[in-house]
Amino acid sequence: MPAAGLMVLATLLFATMGVCIKLASVQYGSGEIVLYRSLTGALLMLAWTRWHGIRLATAVPSMHFWRGLSGVAALSLWFYAIGKLPLATAMTLNYMSSVWMAMFLIGGGVLLGSARVDGRLVATVLIGFAGVALVLRPTVEQQQAWHGLAGLVSGMLAALAYLQVTALGRAGEPEARIVFYFSLGGIAAGLLTTAFSGMHAHTASGVVLLVAVGVLATVAQLLMTRAYRTGRTLANASLQYLGIVFSVAYGVLLFDDPLDPLALAGIALIVGAGLAATLLRTRATRGDDATSTFDS
Repeated sequence: MPAAGLMVLATLLFATMGVCIKLASVQYGSGEIVLYRSLTGALLMLAWTRWHGIRLATAVPSMHFWRGLSGVAALSLWFYAIGKLPLATAMTLNYMSSVWMAMFLIGGGVLLGSARVDGRLVATVLIGFAGVALVLRPTVEQQQAWHGLAGLVSGMLAALAYLQVTALGRAGEPEARIVFYFSLGGIAAGLLTTAFSGMHAHTASGVVLLVAVGVLATVAQLLMTRAYRTGRTLANASLQYLGIVFSVAYGVLLFDDPLDPLALAGIALIVGAGLAATLLRTRATRGDDATSTFDS
């Protein structure tokens, strides 16, 4: 399958995963969903590494720890937001990660004083946050500001996790090993969370949803990684935003989410800002961050 097809399928699977999370959140807390999603992912990646003869021993455990900390925090907040917000809103806020990365580049250039601040990057950040204001407007009106903030912070932490994944790739760590240790971090966080909040009884439908979340996430990650390895970075980044389109469709068809015109305009601004930020970053780094999309 060509890279474009892989990316479209991956975004569809991620959006479908969001549907499963939203349905599962009726019965389970976000910590439990993270736990079972991570357990499923760890088992799948264990089988994958055994099948392909990839060693799990690592020479950089501290890097995996910090990547897991930011990544699991992002995942937990994102799952929480999906359960509380309209599906498209939660997915869009997480897709702000590209804009956050542009902001990190600006901040790094200012702090180090070694690089001129690119006005185009500044513009993408401002446009992105203007989109956030429009997307969150109905959320704030419905007294869900905290849920919106959780989704927004999940995107920021995801951007940090992406940068750490890039660093791990440069250190020679294979993607499967990165995801395996990330999954272990998710299991640890899920167990810690459920130790305080308790665990809910299972039902047949609940188990199916939990397993589906883990399988969909893992398969989508593998497809997306393959797409970025074989296709053009900017083209893949453009197609990645189809996940928002799929989420809008799922929200309307399955959850009766309203199509607020201002929120749709905000989504368009965020997508535009994200694509612009990706283009500028790709030109600056010559695609070195392509592996950062393997996990979120």
